[in-house]
Amino acid sequence: MTETLLKAVRRYVDANADHTGFAQTPITGLTTIRSTVPSGLVHAISRPLVCLVLQGQKQVTMGAETVTFEAGDSLLITADVPTVSQITRASTDTPYLSLVLDLEAKVIANLTTEMGELPVSEGMAVRWEPTDSEVSDAALRLMRLLDRPASLPVLHAQLVRELHYWLLCGRHGAAIRRLGWSGGQAQRIARAIALLRSDFAQTLPVERLAAQAGMGLSSFHQHFRAETSLSPLQFQKQLRLIEARRLMAAEGMTASSAAFAVGYESVPQFSREYRRMFGLPPIQDLKMTREIQAA
Repeated sequence: MTETLLKAVRRYVDANADHTGFAQTPITGLTTIRSTVPSGLVHAISRPLVCLVLQGQKQVTMGAETVTFEAGDSLLITADVPTVSQITRASTDTPYLSLVLDLEAKVIANLTTEMGELPVSEGMAVRWEPTDSEVSDAALRLMRLLDRPASLPVLHAQLVRELHYWLLCGRHGAAIRRLGWSGGQAQRIARAIALLRSDFAQTLPVERLAAQAGMGLSSFHQHFRAETSLSPLQFQKQLRLIEARRLMAAEGMTASSAAFAVGYESVPQFSREYRRMFGLPPIQDLKMTREIQAA
C-alpha cells in the first residue's frame, strides 16, 4: 500500500509542483512535497498537521529535541509550535517525497463526540510513529480522487474525515483529541493564534489576545507558553521574521522593504533579530538560500 501511495504522490507532484517542490492539491490542507536535494534549515511556526514521509529522510527540531523520520514514518504536530526542519536525504533519482495534511479541529471534535469518552493527553507537540496501514489506505484514496475532479466536492470530505479517524485510533490519538476538546486550552489559545497569524504585522496588545482566548492575562501567558513554547510577543516576532524571509526569497523584496512590510519600524532592529533567528544577516542569508536552491 505504501509503495502504491508513493507512486501516486510522485505522479501528482511531478505534474504539479512549483519551483520549490510544493504542490497544493485542490483538497484544502492537503499538500505534496518533493525535493531532489537535501535542504537548508527551514524555520516555521507549524500548524497542527500530519506528514507522511514516503521517500527520503527529514529532521525536525523543536526546542532541544530533534526527530529523524524517513519512509514509512508519520510526523504528527499537535500544536502551533516553532520548528526547524531539514531534508537530509534526497537525490534526483530518489527524491524526498511526502504528503502533508493539516489537522482540522472541527473534524476532530465531531469524531471525538461520536467515539465517546476517550483519554486526552498533554505533552510533546511533535511526535512520530510508523504510518498505520489504515492511514496509508485513506491517503491513497484521497490521492486517487484527485484524478476525478467531478467527484472531489462529493467525496473528499468523508475521506479526510476517515483519515482523521484512523489517526485518532492510533497510539497518539489522545494527543490529537485535545485539538477538538471544546472549551479546552488548546482551542482557546488557537483563537488567539488565529488572530496573531492574520494580523501579525499590526500591534496586538496582549490584553486583546487574552480576550480573544477568553482568559485572564496571567492565565493566558501561562497557557500560551505551554501550548507554543513561546510568549505571545516571541510568537509574533517569529511570524514576522519568517514572512520577511519569504518575501525576500520569493518576491525579491529588499531587506528594508520586507522589514516594513511585516511591521518593523526599525531596519537595524529587524536585522539584529533576523540574524539572531536565522544565524546570518538578511542579505547573506538570502544569498546562501539562493545558492542552495541553485545547487
